[in-house]
Amino acid sequence: MTRIPSKSEILAWISEHPTKTAKRDIAKAFGIKGAARIDLKRLLKELEEEGKLTKRRSSYRDAEELPPVAVLEIVGPDGDGDLFARPLEWKGQGAEPRILMMLRSSDPALGPGDRILGRLTVDTTEDHSHTARMIRRIGTNPQRILGVFRAGSEGGRVLPIDKGSDKQWTVAAGATGGAKDGELVEAEQAGPKGRMGLSKARIVARLGDPTEPRAVSLIAIHQHGIPDHFPDDVVAEADNAKPAGLGKRTDLRDMPLVTIDPWDARDHDDACFVEADSDPKNADGFIIWVAIADVAHYVTPGSELDREARKRGNSTYFPDRVVPMLPDRLSGDLCSLHEGVERACLAVAMRIDAAGNKIDHKFHRGLMKSATSLNYEEVQAAVDGDPNDKCAPLMNEIIGPLYAAYAALTKARAQRQPLELDLPERQIVLDDAGKVTSVNYKDRLDAHRLIEEFMVLANVAAAETLIAKKSPLLFRVHEEPSPEKLDALREVAQASGMTLAKGQVLKTAHLNKLLKGAAETENSELINMATLRSMTQAYYFPENFGHFGLALRAYAHFTSPIRRYADLIVHRALIAAHGWGKDGLSPWDIEHLTDTGKQISDTERRSMTAERDTTDRYLAAFLSDRVGAELTGRISGIAKFGVFVRLDETGADGMIPIRTLGAEYFHFDADSQTLMGSDSGTLIGLGQLVTVKLAEAAPITGGLIVELIKLEDRLMPRGPSRGRGKPPRRKVGSSRKKAAKTARKVKRTRK
Repeated sequence: MTRIPSKSEILAWISEHPTKTAKRDIAKAFGIKGAARIDLKRLLKELEEEGKLTKRRSSYRDAEELPPVAVLEIVGPDGDGDLFARPLEWKGQGAEPRILMMLRSSDPALGPGDRILGRLTVDTTEDHSHTARMIRRIGTNPQRILGVFRAGSEGGRVLPIDKGSDKQWTVAAGATGGAKDGELVEAEQAGPKGRMGLSKARIVARLGDPTEPRAVSLIAIHQHGIPDHFPDDVVAEADNAKPAGLGKRTDLRDMPLVTIDPWDARDHDDACFVEADSDPKNADGFIIWVAIADVAHYVTPGSELDREARKRGNSTYFPDRVVPMLPDRLSGDLCSLHEGVERACLAVAMRIDAAGNKIDHKFHRGLMKSATSLNYEEVQAAVDGDPNDKCAPLMNEIIGPLYAAYAALTKARAQRQPLELDLPERQIVLDDAGKVTSVNYKDRLDAHRLIEEFMVLANVAAAETLIAKKSPLLFRVHEEPSPEKLDALREVAQASGMTLAKGQVLKTAHLNKLLKGAAETENSELINMATLRSMTQAYYFPENFGHFGLALRAYAHFTSPIRRYADLIVHRALIAAHGWGKDGLSPWDIEHLTDTGKQISDTERRSMTAERDTTDRYLAAFLSDRVGAELTGRISGIAKFGVFVRLDETGADGMIPIRTLGAEYFHFDADSQTLMGSDSGTLIGLGQLVTVKLAEAAPITGGLIVELIKLEDRLMPRGPSRGRGKPPRRKVGSSRKKAAKTARKVKRTRK
């Protein structure tokens, strides 16, 4: 009969042989065969339940000892500059081991939060229990949870804020991070499920009051279901990616392509270069090169990276963070056109004439090296006569030709007449604690417009090439406004003393004429907003219905594959159409183009909603200490239940509940978008200048409630409505008159 070792003998063996702890190693050491393995399995299970062993995949080890190789997280240097780490899989009852990193000169720089695979050696001679040598750096990828911490007698639990989720996470007493009951916390998974079936978590960040600004974007991410955690296999694929070589690519490394981005950009997915066209038949013409990171080389059809990117659809941007479509190994490294680094790209050379008309174009799959990375502000300052040390040497050969080509493109743009909305973009500035310090409007520089024009031209070239090659693709579709929305816009224009022509095929030129007429008037913002609201929402679709807003017959997104899945599909289509490799459009891609278009159109809208909700919450937090203050604004919307006001200073939207408008009944006219007082005849309409008092600011919802103090130059009566009188017998508006006339006609016809 086979002798089964005692528990103490098993523990002694594991302690003496830390590299041979699999069940088969233990069985071999004690000569256990056949059915006796069942008894050994039972003993190992009992030791595990008693906390004396912990199972790691198919091997066992002493719970109070670290394995010879372990995953470590860098916690930072001490006062003497020595770098320390902690084990991520510590299951012992004692104090967490302190590990001193012994770095070689060839090891990369490590900082707090970095995760590595390390080889451990016991060393209790000083203030640490082990030393570690780095084997390799690994992706930072623990599952993260956002929720409210509820303290208990032995640690506590994290209750997620996700709607519909009842999953809770247990937090051990030593892993609370000092979190207090009721605080919003960010936690990460800290091991397998516990005995009660609840997963274990470790608090990694205390976010304080859930209504505080710092928690706003995290709440939006979870409320809207935006994936912010990359699965392990996705991170592994990204970590294993290697830089692309030249191979059969076009060598563009000697071309002085430059990137121009915001000053705080972390990634650079487009670069450009302009040279004069040497063809005598194209006098004063240019060749515009646009190079885009070759994401398709790394994110191949059917891969884990591909599935995750399609699921996300796009990156999502908040004032304090970005939720990327791709892991940082790609978006911030291999697919980012960093200065002086060789990077794979898809490039297009576009010839334009002196009037900015595209003559022809040609695509290349190349290898480039960015000559320099510039930002919008320094480029614009250089063109305005104040170049810094970086831009001064580039004026003649780089920056000058860029602006010369842009000047030509503006001529073609004037002929094409894309929609020219004037809606300044708000910029929310946060301090280190995540509190809003200011709300500004971003300057629109020619440097911004230059890059936009180059990108539009490249997107057009991509669509035209794929149409010519009869290749499947996803178009960026923007259809013309519906008749109903145009009628609403005409009502607003008429109320503002302007007209929008009727009875003709609508073109963007007609809308631009309206916008130009409103410019420099008090109704400018109102007309711009009303025009924007009349537009249909753009979407992705495999059939071409044109792009109304840009006044283009065919348009496809090509220039941002790091942050938009649609661009990746277009890149694959170009690769397949040119026969550049096996990483082009797959049969599955082609079969599911319609589904993919709908998927990424939906994720785009999800991101837009989350970004808007976050902005509203930040603005409410910013204004929360100004409750009671009087602010100016314009009426931006009318509804049966109240009036919406766009505040001048911040662009925030406040609501005036109809019950607070005064001691009379207000009749709502949906056609003319007005409210009319039954006793006074006061008419409240879009675009009117108002003074309001901020009554309530709710950061958790983003809601602002305001009270109407002054309409135009007239003070409004205060207090809730008491009377319910009928609307005065006044001349009805033209829209109501028309509706009544139509009803009479229908009635006569039915007789």
